[in-house]
Amino acid sequence: MTDAIDRPKSPIHLQRHRLVTSDGVPLDAALRRSDAHRTTAVVLANGFTGTHNGSDTRAIAEGLMPVGDVLTFDFRGHFDSGGRSTVGNAEIHDLEAAVAHLRGQGYTSVATVGFSMGAAVAVRHAAAFGGVSAVVSVSGPSRWYYRGTRRMRLLHFGVHGSLGRAFLRYARKVRVTDQEWTDLPAEPRAVAGDIAPVPLLVVHGDADAYFPVSHAVAIHDAAREPRELWVVPGMKHAERGVTPELTIRLRDWLLTRVTAHQG
Repeated sequence: MTDAIDRPKSPIHLQRHRLVTSDGVPLDAALRRSDAHRTTAVVLANGFTGTHNGSDTRAIAEGLMPVGDVLTFDFRGHFDSGGRSTVGNAEIHDLEAAVAHLRGQGYTSVATVGFSMGAAVAVRHAAAFGGVSAVVSVSGPSRWYYRGTRRMRLLHFGVHGSLGRAFLRYARKVRVTDQEWTDLPAEPRAVAGDIAPVPLLVVHGDADAYFPVSHAVAIHDAAREPRELWVVPGMKHAERGVTPELTIRLRDWLLTRVTAHQG
């Protein structure tokens, strides 16, 4: 295995990058690299209002370094990235910009790991664009406009109301478009079957306050082999719900699946 986990740790070098999407949106990104020349990389795609500079994302990124170099970025409308958030629609182009950037840097195997909104984007991206070696969906929704929990009702209020968008802009540094979706993007559960033969891992906590476990089951059941479902006892939502122990499990899954997919 090229990037074996039992090798001595190399220093991690953090490189800042400015990516540009196919529709012209600049994205703030950071690439964690080791001294070793590696051809495998992992992209982390945050949830809505999340940032690649957050402590949870940084911890996950560093924990996945044995798999390959790790690229993190902020979706459009978030923090120092340009544009406005469409809450999971046009963001598919953001993830493609990240994957394409890594391809241009010489990485031949790229895995995507998405959280919440980023999980929905990762599933849609793998189905529409392909070109990845493994996909992990953590705490992702299976369908759009879900309002079955209090947290999601509050999120919809924030996204669809002018007061809510103002709060997100000033308190969370997230700029959300005031335009409704004109063309409804494919739901994750509708396209999960198109990811195969790329391996898909669906991870969800049974203490998630945003989406119940049924969303994870719907994505997993719609997918084709190779697929796997982890329902994690006590896990909460997205990046904040990922413990060091779960990061190790994700690392080990990626090490095995990415290597196998490379053939």
